[in-house]
Amino acid sequence: MEKETLKKIFDFIKKNDNRNVPFIWKLINNEPFTDDELYIKDDLDLSQSNITSLPEGLKVGGSLILSRLKITSLPKSLEVKGSLSLYESEITSLPEGLKVGYDLILTYSTITSLPRGLKVEGYIDLKGSKLTKYTEDQLRKMVKPGYIKGRIIKF
Repeated sequence: MEKETLKKIFDFIKKNDNRNVPFIWKLINNEPFTDDELYIKDDLDLSQSNITSLPEGLKVGGSLILSRLKITSLPKSLEVKGSLSLYESEITSLPEGLKVGYDLILTYSTITSLPRGLKVEGYIDLKGSKLTKYTEDQLRKMVKPGYIKGRIIKF
């Protein structure tokens, strides 16, 4: 279906059934988001999609899976209540003050440092990443005044 046809269908559904346009549709087509639409209550898996960026103010109530994506950065105010997986992603850095409610999975990622203020309630998995060259103490100091509550897995 053509983009304009789909847009008309989504507009009709929103008007007549009071349902929001699907998040992924808006993301792929650079449509604006309302504040309510920026809070995803469940898991959000965008792995291997063609997205080029994530919207500012995104909050995910479950896990956020961004494996094998071409995007290189995350929005500054990102919050993830579950796990954040960046397995084999091309994201080169994490935003300062990033909050992850469970685990941060950086396996085979291109990230070279951890940001100040990073808060991870679970563990960090660094297998195959460029961060394995740092000691656990160095990694924990990197995030001050943030914290990593769980283990740091390097192998």
